[in-house]
Amino acid sequence: MDEAPRVPAGLLGGHLRVLAEAAATGLLPDRGALDDYRVAGARAAESGVPLRALVESALMMAESVGSAPLPALRRAVSALMEGYENAQRLALRQEEAARREFVDDLLQGRADRLAERAEHFGLRLAETYVVAVARPARPVDGMARPARPVDGVTHGETAHGGVAEDMAPDEMAPDAMAYGAGPARRIEEAMVARFGSHNVLVAVRDGGLVCVAPGSLTVAPGEFTHHVRQMFAPGWRVGLGRPHRGPGGVVTSYREATGAIDLGDRLDLRASVLKAADLLVFPVLLRDRAAIEDLVTTVLSPLLQARGGPESLLGTLEAVFASQGNQTAAARRLGVSTRAVTYRLERIRRLTGFSPDDPTQRFTLETAVLGARLLDWPSHPLD
Repeated sequence: MDEAPRVPAGLLGGHLRVLAEAAATGLLPDRGALDDYRVAGARAAESGVPLRALVESALMMAESVGSAPLPALRRAVSALMEGYENAQRLALRQEEAARREFVDDLLQGRADRLAERAEHFGLRLAETYVVAVARPARPVDGMARPARPVDGVTHGETAHGGVAEDMAPDEMAPDAMAYGAGPARRIEEAMVARFGSHNVLVAVRDGGLVCVAPGSLTVAPGEFTHHVRQMFAPGWRVGLGRPHRGPGGVVTSYREATGAIDLGDRLDLRASVLKAADLLVFPVLLRDRAAIEDLVTTVLSPLLQARGGPESLLGTLEAVFASQGNQTAAARRLGVSTRAVTYRLERIRRLTGFSPDDPTQRFTLETAVLGARLLDWPSHPLD
């Protein structure tokens, strides 16, 4: 007889007795015996015994019985495999829970054994890291969007009333994103395949997909963005923080990435990838709220007198600034005639006393318009 696979002594201690009783009585293993097999399967999984080795050992032991009935052996092996697989699923869920807890602690700056836990997930927190965050800019057609992330979400309803794919209950994280854990897992697998498991961390958090990568991997954020675009429907933004060192640097980069997306939403920016490094002027503006409110009030409040309100005039200014002063290009953006743009700019000049044709006044006007968007003016009047 061939040598039995290596299985811990005593793991299948009752196996021969069960088979012998089945051979003698013709009865199948009872519930208690099957439960013992499930426990043995779970212990084997926890001990790192390969499933194939466990099954081969059970089959080889059955050969020594000689007349062991096949139905009894089949039930025994099935119970062993069931216990083994249940233990594996439990271990995966525990690993996912530990991962989510680590990501939450990392991105919120809670430092309890952070470096030690980071090594388990392949991160060396003494290095410089960059954080990229992907999330929907606004509800769009075809994008799954549950009312809120909750435990036990099984399906995400799309804008068309359909069901998002890859939304099986055992795949969903407690803060399950609209798109489910399946696509997120595929993005992580693609990133790990290219950069290695010790270089990237991809996780679902706060309705967004987060990617943490070393600053030395300059192509990693672009690769992440590529997979987000490939995996999900249009309407997603990716915010990219700046490189920062250490655990606190990860927190800073994450906040910069989410802040870039927030600014893109507030300013209605068209870009799908927003770099915090390109938007540094906006936090500067917001640091002195009193000054920006005074600028908006002084420069733009006369537009409130315009017939139909100030929105069309503000939109015209934004289009002109985005077109580097080219009124024809601005007209195309707005879907109006060039003459209409010229007329609106003249109205702005008459009402405010500022003209975008003058370099100094143009800067004042553009800063005021940006401030208005940041403050959601005129929808929210300033004191």
